[in-house]
Amino acid sequence: MIPGDLLTPHQIVERTQRSGCASIAYTYTEPTIFYELAYDTAALARAKGLKNVFVTNGFTSEAPLREIAPLIDAVNVDLKAFKEETYRRVSRSRLGPVLDAIRLYRSLGVWVEVTTLVIPGLNDSDQELQSIAEFICSVGVEVPWHVSRFHPAYQMSEIPPTPVATLRRAFQLGKASGLRYVYIGNVAGAEGEDTRCFNCLASLIERVGFTIRKNRIIKGSCPDCDATIDGVGMTRSEFRGSPGAARLSS
Repeated sequence: MIPGDLLTPHQIVERTQRSGCASIAYTYTEPTIFYELAYDTAALARAKGLKNVFVTNGFTSEAPLREIAPLIDAVNVDLKAFKEETYRRVSRSRLGPVLDAIRLYRSLGVWVEVTTLVIPGLNDSDQELQSIAEFICSVGVEVPWHVSRFHPAYQMSEIPPTPVATLRRAFQLGKASGLRYVYIGNVAGAEGEDTRCFNCLASLIERVGFTIRKNRIIKGSCPDCDATIDGVGMTRSEFRGSPGAARLSS
């Protein structure tokens, strides 16, 4: 039996407001699996002034994506690899529809971020990481790319953890490709956790894991060079109690 409480969309939104959160993230289980619940909850949340964040594998048909996109403020798409063979063998799915979904979300005005779990021997070659970075650039240089460390578990327990050096290389490849925001994830105290100004490189949002230690962005701009920082335009007060959404804003 799966632990937890059965909640209606109204109850979810009510609890979100009561806790002081600024957004709801539909995550951990692929949100398209509970699409109807997600849609109804997102509609109520939007009416109450809350933001909605989808964390998804991106393997979504065009019709439901277009239907729910007007209710979604931000989406984080898990781009697992850049080879059709890998998607078919590991995920039993296809790469093409995921790339199409990323492009479509962006064209519909949803703030898009991409996460790649870098797995040794599967998707960690310079060529593949470079291809992913170049694809994201083609969607928009402002699209953040999160390169996350793999830890062995379940059916991949024989694969070792991702070397931090590999993540740093991915970070460098992403920046060299022209991406404004690249982050290293699943590594405590990683150098690539913070948001830096793409123009003057000043530290803007200082993070440790899911904790925001400092946020220097003022009205969407860098306080040092006045460059406009890309994101959904969340104010400082909205960062409180919503660490995941804060990452999605810049």
